[in-house]
Amino acid sequence: MRGLGLQYGGRVPETVSPSRRGRPLRFVAAFTVLLALAGYAVVQYMSSRGSGPRCVVRSTEAVDPSDTSGSSGSSGSSGSSGSSGDGSRSYAMTPAMAVNAATISAVGTSRGLPERAVTIALATALQESALRNLDHGDRDSLGLFQQRPSKGWGTEAQIQDPVYSAGQFYDHLVKVPGYSRLPLTEAAQRVQRSGFPQAYAKHEPDAALLAAAFTGRAGASLTCTAPADGVVGEPRKVRTELVRDFGSAVLPAATGKGGASDAETPADSASPTDSATAAKGAKADELTVPVSVTATAGARRGNSAEQRASAQRGWELAHWAVARSTSLGITEVGYAGRVWSAKDAAKGWRTTSDPAVANADEVRIRTAR
Repeated sequence: MRGLGLQYGGRVPETVSPSRRGRPLRFVAAFTVLLALAGYAVVQYMSSRGSGPRCVVRSTEAVDPSDTSGSSGSSGSSGSSGSSGDGSRSYAMTPAMAVNAATISAVGTSRGLPERAVTIALATALQESALRNLDHGDRDSLGLFQQRPSKGWGTEAQIQDPVYSAGQFYDHLVKVPGYSRLPLTEAAQRVQRSGFPQAYAKHEPDAALLAAAFTGRAGASLTCTAPADGVVGEPRKVRTELVRDFGSAVLPAATGKGGASDAETPADSASPTDSATAAKGAKADELTVPVSVTATAGARRGNSAEQRASAQRGWELAHWAVARSTSLGITEVGYAGRVWSAKDAAKGWRTTSDPAVANADEVRIRTAR
């Protein structure tokens, strides 16, 4: 022992315990985990607040603080929900997702179906495809609702047409007895026959928020940011897409050039100033869609009910136009004294004294030239 002490300068070396040897390893592991969490947070932040075009629906009603079912998290790879400081709920999505949501809603309301049906359809699409028109899926599943050609839902081309696939979903939904009174997940499962029947429930808060906006019940609740260099828009293209989503009844029955109704005029030959959609004094880059002719037949119970139904229809059309702003080059939408402008999209819907948009009987849509 004495010789050992002299070898180390008169001091007997201490034995390093296993716990001390493991400290550096634990430190490295903890640091790695922190880096991973930080990276995840950055990715989520950039995903939800990226510089690309975004559409946001904000509720007009406060959310119960104890209700966390839809106040946070993500409903898909490109959509996210959250709560603001005032307790209202919001849902952010890409323009492509907004277009699909608007189409799903339009197909439902044009069939006279209630908002509950639209909510069920939107929740289903959020679960099945995150509101994306997918060209792939489990086995031969395709489209917004992941419908299968081999199961009789239609051809591949048909299923990847959002208007067709939404129509197929509603065709099956209305055959479910009492679907509007069933829990959402049960109603959706009766149509989809999914291997994960409870998965639809988690999307109900977001789907209800989107349905309120796209059916027009929650007015001025949707806004979109426009890309720096949007596509060139034309009223005839907007008119064609309106008819595709809502049906020919969305436009008045007045005749245009050649004696054909505007809704029946081919898109490549229709004039932007056809009398069926051009209001008196409207500019060549504007499209006017009358709201009065599209008010639901169920609103005939009285003047106030008719006015509410007409206003809801007006906001449905206005929100549809905002959702399509990126794809159709729409730069401005006006309805009932409120205006959304692509240049001032951050301001949302603002009030205006412009008499051209003060009329609640029509929605004015301006396109880029």
